[in-house]
Amino acid sequence: MGKVVGFEMSSQQPEKAVKFYSAVFGWEFSDPQWGYWSVSQEQAKGETTLNGGISKGPHDYPHGTRIQIEVDSIDNYIIEAKKNGAMVVREKMEFDEFFLAYLIDPTENGFSLIQSK
Repeated sequence: MGKVVGFEMSSQQPEKAVKFYSAVFGWEFSDPQWGYWSVSQEQAKGETTLNGGISKGPHDYPHGTRIQIEVDSIDNYIIEAKKNGAMVVREKMEFDEFFLAYLIDPTENGFSLIQSK
């Protein structure tokens, strides 16, 4: 079963978005990696948080917020999603510690699949 593990806000002006969320909500961001600024959140005892951040999204990718769904086999879930009407926007990408793909469901909601290495 896929589990929601995070969120990503896509923007063509990520620095401006980082400044906004820092000023309004006090979010602290790490230095960017791969055009992605992760949100640093403190976790109180017994409290869980949702990981997330802001990215400079590709100009042709729908802007907005999408959830990240962790799966055990990104390839299998991409196949299943496509069989059920999803469109792959960015094929599986490899990063140091994970694989990531961007999709759009049949109702045009963007989401990403993420698989740890």
